[in-house]
Amino acid sequence: MTGADPRLERVRFDTNGLVAAIIQQHDTGEVLMLGWMDAEALRRTLTEGRVTFWSRSRQEYWRKGDTSGHAQYVKGARLDCDGDALLISVEQIGAACHTGDRTCFDADDLAPVEGAP
Repeated sequence: MTGADPRLERVRFDTNGLVAAIIQQHDTGEVLMLGWMDAEALRRTLTEGRVTFWSRSRQEYWRKGDTSGHAQYVKGARLDCDGDALLISVEQIGAACHTGDRTCFDADDLAPVEGAP
C-alpha cells in the first residue's frame, strides 16, 4: 500500500491484489467469516469503521450489512507474521454468514473422530 500508513507496508497482496481477512467477534474471539480485501477495501475498512470486502464473483466492493442490516463495526485490525492475512476484530450485528447463521463456520465439523490416530 504505497504512500499509506507505514504499518500497512507489510501487507502482501496475492497475484490478484487480494489479501484474506479473517473476521472475529472482538469480545468473544468467535471466528465469524473470511472475506477478501484489496488495498482500497482495506483502506475503507480502516478509515470508515465498517468492514468492506472485494467480491471476487461480482468484481465489486461490498460492505457487510448494507442490504441485510447485519453490520460489522471495526474494533481492531492485525496483520499476521507473514503479512498475507488480516485479523479484523468487529462488533457483529446479526448474522455474519450469507446463510443467516451467526458464523460461516457452523456447517461442517471436520475434527478427527475421537480415538482416531
